[in-house]
Amino acid sequence: MHTNAYDEAWALPTKEAALVALRTQQIIAEETGAADVIDPLGGSYYVEWLTDEMEMRTYEYLAKIEEIGGILQALKKGYIQKEIADTAYKYQQQMENHDRIVVGVNAHVMNEPSPINTLRIDENARLGQIERLDKVRKFRDSKKVELALGDLQHSFQDPKSNCIYPMLKAIKAYATLGEIVEVGRKVFGEWKEPSIL
Repeated sequence: MHTNAYDEAWALPTKEAALVALRTQQIIAEETGAADVIDPLGGSYYVEWLTDEMEMRTYEYLAKIEEIGGILQALKKGYIQKEIADTAYKYQQQMENHDRIVVGVNAHVMNEPSPINTLRIDENARLGQIERLDKVRKFRDSKKVELALGDLQHSFQDPKSNCIYPMLKAIKAYATLGEIVEVGRKVFGEWKEPSIL
């Protein structure tokens, strides 16, 4: 089970928020007995019905995507993006009409301010990382990096090639993530999300 920290929508979790999330998991695991059986709700008619319903609707949805020509075509035609946008709009409408209750947002809202302290990354950490990156670039074997990135480019261009090994070779030569991604950008181009209007 995973519990998100309450501040993850704003930033990386603070220690306090991560601890609340962890303690929530621990209480469920240690105090409720939910982890003592394989399926705590197994045999519940309602839960089994929901599972069957979700499975049926999932297969119906996957069939729609197959009719379009598969997930790649669905993405290229903007179908997936439109579905996400439509779902978000419906969800927002349900919240605003109080058809869907979200505690703290449209029900049981507290009027007093409750500021959330978000994690702030120390500027020195950023500068230190840039300094380490500069050192790596200065002391690595540039010819090895160039050759490894060239091999990676050839691998990307060959549809039958496994690009993992050339990518690992580039990493071992101390190519940066940015350099590796740039090779992919040269070969494959940059994804432009289709308009869904």
